[in-house]
Amino acid sequence: MKVGVLALQGDVPEHLRALAALRPGRAPVPVGRPEELAEVDALFLPGGESTTIARLLQESGLWRPLARRLEEGMPVLATCAGLILLARQLEPGPSGPNPPTFGALDVRVRRNDYGAQRESFEGPVEVDGLPGPPFPGVFIRAPRILSVGPKATAFARRGAEVVGVRHGRVWGLAFHPELSGDWRLHELFLAEAER
Repeated sequence: MKVGVLALQGDVPEHLRALAALRPGRAPVPVGRPEELAEVDALFLPGGESTTIARLLQESGLWRPLARRLEEGMPVLATCAGLILLARQLEPGPSGPNPPTFGALDVRVRRNDYGAQRESFEGPVEVDGLPGPPFPGVFIRAPRILSVGPKATAFARRGAEVVGVRHGRVWGLAFHPELSGDWRLHELFLAEAER
């Protein structure tokens, strides 16, 4: 299985580093053009700035091909800004106009709902099916999952709050596993994507 990381803006090097550590000898592919997207079997959508990533997806010609691959069932793990771009619905928030979304995750989300950059934090996240201690969730200007629709399943929680969902082969996380130094979530996603 060839794995790609959307390489337009955001935490691209961190995802590439995590994937290279997990799969020695099988380098992940940075995806910045439609022909690179066509080469991969699974994709990571990194954290970053959702409006910028949405604009760059349009400008690079990747929006429609990615929408098509999502419809075809390509496994995708989206973190923070990636979750925003995949949400079915975005609620108005304090961060200005919302970007367009792919609607691939049956969730309602509000951008930057955990606060500004200075209010970023790390906290334990309980993840269904993840062995070992709670996952160290890194929340940076994080989106909040306000509700989970019937087509999606919550699988990660911080206390009573849902911070991770899955909808078919698409996963969305409100936090940044790529910044944690803990690659268990990447590993869990890859194991399921390869089935």
